[in-house]
Amino acid sequence: MSLQQLDDEQIRTWTRAQKDEWWFKNIYRGDMPQLTLRSGLTGFLLGSILSATSLYIGGKTGIGVGVGLSSVILSFALFRLLHRSGLAADYTILENNCTQSIATAAGYMTSPLISSLAAYMLVTGHILTWWQMLSWMVVVAILGVLVAFPMKRRFINEEQLPFPEGRASGVVLDALYHGAADAGMFKAKLLGYTAVAAGVFQLIISDSWMRLLQFNILKMDKWAGLAEPWVLRERLDDYYYAAAAKLNLWIPKIMGVDVRQLGLRFTVDAALIGVGGLMGIRVATSCLIGAFINYAVLAPIMINHGDIVQRVLPRGAVVPISRAESVNQWALWWGVATMVVGSLVGLLARPEIFTSMFKSRKGRAKDAGNGADVLKDIELPLKVSYIGVPLFSVLGAWVTHAFFGVPWTLSFISLPLIFVLTIICTNSMALTSWTPTGALAKITQFTIGAIDRTNPASNLIPAGMTGEVSANAANLLSDIKPGYMLGAKPRQQAIGHVIGIFSGALTCVPLFYLLFLPPDHEGLRSTATIVTEQFAMPAALQWKGVAEIIARGLKGLPESAIISMAVAAIGALLVEVARIVTRGRFPLTAVSIGLGVVLPPDATFMMWIGAMIFWIQGNRHRTAGTRSFEIWVEGCEPICAGLITGSALIGIGNAIINVLLS
Repeated sequence: MSLQQLDDEQIRTWTRAQKDEWWFKNIYRGDMPQLTLRSGLTGFLLGSILSATSLYIGGKTGIGVGVGLSSVILSFALFRLLHRSGLAADYTILENNCTQSIATAAGYMTSPLISSLAAYMLVTGHILTWWQMLSWMVVVAILGVLVAFPMKRRFINEEQLPFPEGRASGVVLDALYHGAADAGMFKAKLLGYTAVAAGVFQLIISDSWMRLLQFNILKMDKWAGLAEPWVLRERLDDYYYAAAAKLNLWIPKIMGVDVRQLGLRFTVDAALIGVGGLMGIRVATSCLIGAFINYAVLAPIMINHGDIVQRVLPRGAVVPISRAESVNQWALWWGVATMVVGSLVGLLARPEIFTSMFKSRKGRAKDAGNGADVLKDIELPLKVSYIGVPLFSVLGAWVTHAFFGVPWTLSFISLPLIFVLTIICTNSMALTSWTPTGALAKITQFTIGAIDRTNPASNLIPAGMTGEVSANAANLLSDIKPGYMLGAKPRQQAIGHVIGIFSGALTCVPLFYLLFLPPDHEGLRSTATIVTEQFAMPAALQWKGVAEIIARGLKGLPESAIISMAVAAIGALLVEVARIVTRGRFPLTAVSIGLGVVLPPDATFMMWIGAMIFWIQGNRHRTAGTRSFEIWVEGCEPICAGLITGSALIGIGNAIINVLLS
């Protein structure tokens, strides 16, 4: 059925009380099940999977991958099949919406683990305990929920702002339950098939899975005499280099530097192909350009110039020149400059995000609440926020002080910044589906850093709190938008979001230790394992770079690094100005170019391959209604989600088995 909504004249002239009464009479579905035991449990389980895959992909790329629509399709398909089999009643549209809200809330919980918290551990060398990370993340995320709901009444009930991503979920849900069920089942099949295919591929390139299968199950080491399990090499160029060592073949070099030292390898990764498909050709191409400039041009020059060298550790161990060393010693600085300037200019280029916060609708009644409040029994009571926000603000300041050593005064100084920047972030999400958390967090980082330069936690952790609160509030309202369109109970959506917070935190915190802090043979953990060739942790490196600049200024950096930062800042400014002047048609983004600097170039290339595949197929198959259009255009997100999920789950399992076998 067609979704009902107010027209522009009604939005402009009606009071909020009139709008609430219209919604209550025409949209609200008070008798339809929403937050039920099965929707809560399904959302919790899907949220665990989503947060696990988000952590895995975030560690590789620094990008938060949201696949909320995929959770909608999966929930729909699962219960439609159970219903057809006579095993369960069909899922209601509001149960599905609740499941989607829980699952996506869980996915958001990975953000601090791949950014501020990881950067804190990298800078200080101190490994946080699991309960410290869990407590801090949950307190901050719940603060985001409490801050969001007073804004819900303005942004959604009164202003009726679009929240494009949330509206898309509402439209998809309405279509699935009112006429497009076959299309939903088809997308679910696409997701399932690609997940299985990606999982099988990941299985045969995983050493621990193959060791478990070949040695522990098939006992091939006994009867076949294998010393190591057979695996398909993920880096296909390994086969060439193995042959080159035997046959004395040509080894490619750039300015005399072996390309392997620069990270210029050919690695097949199905998950990154899926990430590329979701990010699109413009972002992927920008990343590839950043990688090419850094690894194929600047890094070889700096190695020859002596600004990137092999290091000798205090005990005499030598750290050879590698991709990671080139980033840590030199490239990080111009990459960070590009991302910070690009994100701040991109934020300032959207004045409507700031101005619309202070505009008043023409003809609005002085008191939007005139008359009886028809929603008082279904909205989250404002007193919950009025009591909860001060309480959790103090609690957040306390855990920030107790766990990270941030002075009480700085913890409290950061609170007003949190609330101001949360409003900006939510307004941005409402208008553009873009949350400028990176740029906003840097504002906090530099502000607090100007007060206290000596303690890196003083700028990292309050900035992490800013990012988490603002992102959680904005994303919660984006999740509430489809519920508002479909007539859901706001109170139950709030409870569902909190369920998602615990689902994500309980999953991704222990997983963080398995993936990024695995114990050595003596059972000891080290922050040296956070950034590896498998997990580049680009977001954490960006936060670390800003913290180090704050702490020591530009002293100690090579002169060439300082020059590169200045050039990069100017270049980022020009790129963003070109995007503004061309109204978004300019094909590059500065933030993505900077991201390509710190990502492994083979990962960047795989993402570009994924984006290119879907861009070519999307241009080839433009006719709506055809099977090819359904696969490559309408099925893009399910296919990409399948590639990510299948690869990530098997990759996570490989890490767990590796720890257990050790």
